[in-house]
Amino acid sequence: MQADRSLEPRSLLINGTVGVGKTSVAESVGGLLADAGIPNAVIDLDWLRRSWPAPPGDRFNFGVMLRNLRSMADNFRAAGAARLVLAGVIENVDERRLCGDAVGTELSVCRLQVDMSVNHRRLVRRHENEPEALRWHLARAGELGGILDQAAVDDFSVDATTRSVGEVAADVIRKVGWL
Repeated sequence: MQADRSLEPRSLLINGTVGVGKTSVAESVGGLLADAGIPNAVIDLDWLRRSWPAPPGDRFNFGVMLRNLRSMADNFRAAGAARLVLAGVIENVDERRLCGDAVGTELSVCRLQVDMSVNHRRLVRRHENEPEALRWHLARAGELGGILDQAAVDDFSVDATTRSVGEVAADVIRKVGWL
C-alpha cells in the first residue's frame, strides 16, 4: 500500500500506570499504521529518561526525556514520519503541554486502563525474579493510578483488561481517528 505523504503530522501518547501495556500497544499501533501505509515512528519515553542519577527535583528524569524527545521527534519527522506514537506517563497538564511542545505536533493522549488485579498479575510475571522491583512497581501502580485519575490529562481511554494487544491497538487507532 502506498503511503500518503500529504498527511499532517500528528502524535499520540499512550498513557497509563505501570504494567498496563503501553509499550506493547504502541508497538502494535505502529504496526497497524505501517500496514496501512502511514509513515510512523514509535518512541518509548522510558528509554529517553533512562540515566542515573536523576537531578534533584526531577525524580523521573522528565527534563532529560523532553530534550531527547524533541531531538527524536525532529529526526523522525525529517525522515518522513507522519505519525509519532509515544508510550509513557504524563502526570499533569503541564507535562502534557511540554510533551506536545517537544513533539511539535498536535498531541492526543490515550489512557490505557486495566483492572488492578490484572495489572498486579502482569507485574508479578514481569518482575518474578526481582523482588525489590516488584514491590516498587506494585506500590507505584496504585499510586500512579490515583494520580492519573486526578490529573484527567487524557482525551480518551481504552480498556486493556481482557482484550489482545492487537484489539486494543485497533481500538486506540479508531478512537484517535487515524485510519
